[in-house]
Amino acid sequence: MAKFSRVEVFNTLLSTGLVPLFFNPSPVVAKDIAKACLEGGTKILEFTNRGEGAMQVFIALNDFITQEQIPLLLGVGSVVDAPTAAMFIAYGANFIVSPILNPDVSRLCNRRKIAYIPGCATVTEISQAEELGAEVVKIFPGETLGGPNFVKAVMGPCPWTRIMPTGGVDATQENIFAWFKAGAAAVGMGSNLIRKDLVEAGNYKSITEKVSQVLGWIQQARGK
Repeated sequence: MAKFSRVEVFNTLLSTGLVPLFFNPSPVVAKDIAKACLEGGTKILEFTNRGEGAMQVFIALNDFITQEQIPLLLGVGSVVDAPTAAMFIAYGANFIVSPILNPDVSRLCNRRKIAYIPGCATVTEISQAEELGAEVVKIFPGETLGGPNFVKAVMGPCPWTRIMPTGGVDATQENIFAWFKAGAAAVGMGSNLIRKDLVEAGNYKSITEKVSQVLGWIQQARGK
């Protein structure tokens, strides 16, 4: 069962502007990554349902966060159907992220008051997601869809839309500024933030430093 309401999830997501996301098959490594992101200043984390044993690793990570009373909102990504979403919700997911828009997942999350961030690739899909109750939509893959220019184009006729680009968001000041100046509400960052080489080397300090740096750039881009 979720420990945080969807209002808390969206407020946290929108205030920080960053959702780090990753998958690792090792519960021990997953815990170390979570701690590194937390120490960098993030308050929300997405574990992706992308590999063998993802459910078991998620359960172990969520138990760790709960037992240690770590102030981190943990959710799950790469969810494409309602049965999978239901299982992760049962094991404590505070939010569900998908690469696609699935009305069944949206309805399930609405019933349970769980934050759902669907993936969209067109203005029509974004509109459909909002009709289904989406507070934030993920554009994926962000870089392929046109990058910051796509966000800027959407925000013109639809200024109420809250967009979170994922896929192609680089851990550079120039790229972060471009997304937020275009109107992005937040960004999702995976391998460009939680780099494979750093994880394999056990260099969690560098991950912490990069998370902190990106959060600083976001605040600068927002004029804070």
